[in-house]
Amino acid sequence: MITGMYPYLVFDGRGQEAVKFYEHALHAAVLGVKTFGDMPPNPNNPLPEEAKGRVLNAHLQVGGLDLMLSDTFPGTPYQLGSQVTIALTFSEADAAKAAFDKLQEDGQVRMPFQATFFSPGYGQLTDQFGITWQISTQPAG
Repeated sequence: MITGMYPYLVFDGRGQEAVKFYEHALHAAVLGVKTFGDMPPNPNNPLPEEAKGRVLNAHLQVGGLDLMLSDTFPGTPYQLGSQVTIALTFSEADAAKAAFDKLQEDGQVRMPFQATFFSPGYGQLTDQFGITWQISTQPAG
């Protein structure tokens, strides 16, 4: 079951600044900010020092609406015009995976659907129309 759909803004290293800006400009409530430095360490792929303060995920509430944002990982290509993606949240991983599989038809997978430290099922893809989707699972409770 789909539990949420919201805009997801992507920045190239200015995520912390954007959180403060939208908090002030839109009177947004900052519900949470996680940085790349908050991720569990991976000895096979150490995190560069310049990535640690970048925003991995920020959740703001503007009025009664959700707004999410993050930074790119250092060195990841960043192209103006691709800063807004759509995040789609499901309560069950099977339903999220099914939607992911259908949306990827004639599109391009950016991150395969998989379990992560923050979700039992998460993936990113660009569909055949050039829209980038972030599909995630957030079980109730």
